[in-house]
Amino acid sequence: MTASVVRALADVARDAAHLPAPRQACRACGRDESVLADRADGAVVRHGDAVAKAHAPGTDLDGHRVRLAVAAHPRLAGILLPPLPLHVRDVRGRPVTAWPYGVPVDPADPDAAPWEDAAVLLARLHSIEPAVLPAPLPPMRGPAKAALAHARMRTAAAHHPAAATVQRAWDRLPAWARNEAPSPRTGTLCHGDLHLGQLVRHPAPAGPWLLIDVDDLGLGDPAWDLARPAAWYAAGLLPPEIWQRFLGAYTAAHGPAVTGDGDPWPQLDVPARALTVQTAALALAKSAAEHRDLDEVEQTMIDACARIAALPPELEFESPS
Repeated sequence: MTASVVRALADVARDAAHLPAPRQACRACGRDESVLADRADGAVVRHGDAVAKAHAPGTDLDGHRVRLAVAAHPRLAGILLPPLPLHVRDVRGRPVTAWPYGVPVDPADPDAAPWEDAAVLLARLHSIEPAVLPAPLPPMRGPAKAALAHARMRTAAAHHPAAATVQRAWDRLPAWARNEAPSPRTGTLCHGDLHLGQLVRHPAPAGPWLLIDVDDLGLGDPAWDLARPAAWYAAGLLPPEIWQRFLGAYTAAHGPAVTGDGDPWPQLDVPARALTVQTAALALAKSAAEHRDLDEVEQTMIDACARIAALPPELEFESPS
């Protein structure tokens, strides 16, 4: 967006968290706005204890309003970070929201990653009865994001030698996982884009972990929220002991995505494959845009796509790739 990220997102949405006018706030607290992200799909600016986000162009405004109302609902207290009130509603036509600042997961300390906390938060989210929440709840956008990643690869990296491998894996997914048909499981409140970057401690610096980012929140298959760690585990990127800690915490908290006393993979298989393809497609698009070779992790996801593409039909959707 730039132009100093459109004046630091209307200076953190003007009066988020009842801050005084932005320039006065800067003088009062001695802090400048800091840009945390400036991407096509989201720009994020922090000022003191408030964070403002400009959401993606073309955001579905009706669904966006319902998602915000869900995040603010008392039934989601202790699960989702609630939004702050604000007066500035958009920046250059993009909807803007404001949130309390929370301390994110430290990528430099992987041993402290809160896998169990994430699993319990998901189990609690998945157990909320949708009928008590604001309506109409939109569909969870996980499959839509996978389709966007695939389209981005087709545009940016169609001639990459690995693109055909990723395409074959994509073609093996069922229509619902490609966002071409409704999901067979639609009655559960889902986050839609779970990864460790979607957790913060609030109040900072040592409050409980909470989920953030409701852009993809909605009704769908709860297994999708477990799919990224499942895909990493199947590809060999997530150690089995961490996967078992995550999955064990989820089932102990009575999460409904998988059965607690049997093989979880029948429920996880399709979403895990879809996240594998999504990750590989984005890796190809980014490497092409940056004119670089794939790194080791990105190549591992391409290799996982090759295994998905090579599976015989009788083994589709029955075991980890």
